[in-house]
Amino acid sequence: MIVTAPVRLVRDRPTWLVYLQLGVFATYLYGLSAALPLLRIDQGLSQAVAGLHGTSMAVGGILTGLALPRLTARIGRRAVIWTGMAGMSAGTFLVAAAPTVLPATLLGYGVASGMASLTMYTGMASLDDRHGPAGPAAISEANAVCVIVGIGVPFVVSVAAQSTLGWRAALVVPTVLTVLLALFMGRVRVPERPAAAETGPVSPGMDAAPGVDASPGVDASPGDGARLGRRFRLAGIVLFCCVAAEFCFNLWAAKLFSDRTGLSPAVAATAVAAFTAGMAAGRLAGAWLALRIAPTVLFIGALLVAATGWGVFWLSTEPAFSYAGLALSGLGVALHFPMALSRLLAVSGGRRNQATAIASIITSVALGVGPFVLGALADGFGTRTAFLLVPALIGAALAGLLIGTAGDAPALSRSSPSRSRRRSS
Repeated sequence: MIVTAPVRLVRDRPTWLVYLQLGVFATYLYGLSAALPLLRIDQGLSQAVAGLHGTSMAVGGILTGLALPRLTARIGRRAVIWTGMAGMSAGTFLVAAAPTVLPATLLGYGVASGMASLTMYTGMASLDDRHGPAGPAAISEANAVCVIVGIGVPFVVSVAAQSTLGWRAALVVPTVLTVLLALFMGRVRVPERPAAAETGPVSPGMDAAPGVDASPGVDASPGDGARLGRRFRLAGIVLFCCVAAEFCFNLWAAKLFSDRTGLSPAVAATAVAAFTAGMAAGRLAGAWLALRIAPTVLFIGALLVAATGWGVFWLSTEPAFSYAGLALSGLGVALHFPMALSRLLAVSGGRRNQATAIASIITSVALGVGPFVLGALADGFGTRTAFLLVPALIGAALAGLLIGTAGDAPALSRSSPSRSRRRSS
């Protein structure tokens, strides 16, 4: 294991603002996910038609991802983040207001997802810029906030569903929290990229080393002819595999748990809680570890931990071991997205706004493709066989990471000191 000198993570007001904004993001994501089965009952939909809401979320994320670089260049990160939160709240409110109208709920899911993507990815980029070498730790900690908030959201939906208000009342939570956060912290500013940097010259074919900005301060717009390098493309593949594997666990683990242990689907639903709890613990621990262990080494370790957890879960027929396997899987998966996103930003050659837009598109496609492919395989070969897709994705992510860092010593070290000095006040 390669251990580096500890890097300090300073949690100032802009950092806490992004953390809290991403906490509100979690109320949308986990709220709409928990509400979908109830929505399906209200609308009398088949599982296949209800699944179109997930497709709508993916499409929304892709569309806003395409617009993100120009939008950020035009109005700035701060405005993009708050615009995303307003649109996210509007989408969830639409679902709550028209729960029996399929076109309206599809639109609501799509709008909420797309606008929420603006908030999440722009917030992550601002954390990376502000904290330099401590960026991966800040991103991991921000994701830990999301998961911790997310654990409680399904319970809020459940309590609301059993009350006279109904489950729709729980979907007003993102709007209420957005208004409160704007009132108390609306004047706090997040780091902005210099306006000139958004359209500045970029060397074609630039391929920066991981963690090193080959062209500091440059963040090219998509239409300026700039090309991102080979390491960036590999990092994109790694991000796709990590997100696809995570959502395969989220959407299919309960089914395999039930099949293997013989427990009812209602009881097996708690399997997702074990996975989510593992993720919460992993992201809290990951924020501490990312300050002390080289990012690439930590990322490799997280992939191996997830693969080990998958193996325990896949082989087990006993509930206790299955829970343990899922918790261990969540512990490893917890770091996959933060580390994959940090790496994508690190090899973007300073073009973080463009990189975050591409990350949004990759994540949305992975969300739509991964669980769908696993479901199609399950129809043909059974859920247990289909679940072999998960280690295949983890293996592909590991291969992409190793290839992308092969022969590159800086890949195992932290970002250059110059990054830590380029922090916004």
